[in-house]
Amino acid sequence: MSNPEDAKIEFPCDYPIKAIGDNNIDLKALVVQTVKQFAPDLDESRIKLNPSRNGTFVSVRFNIMATGKEQLKLIHEALMATGHVKMVL
Repeated sequence: MSNPEDAKIEFPCDYPIKAIGDNNIDLKALVVQTVKQFAPDLDESRIKLNPSRNGTFVSVRFNIMATGKEQLKLIHEALMATGHVKMVL
């Protein structure tokens, strides 16, 4: 079995991100505003929304051109700091 630490990502790369959060706000707009601080070339036309079965939550899926681990860390921290994003994958 391989160690997750052994997995290497070569940057820059097209990197998928999913943010899951409250469906009682415009989560897409919040995610776009937050992510564009770190990935200004975010292609909004490729963003996909998927509401949960009972409509309480929504996932916002998108790809960015990731430039490094630090950028990914900053995006994760900024999304979680909004208070509306519950999980970032």
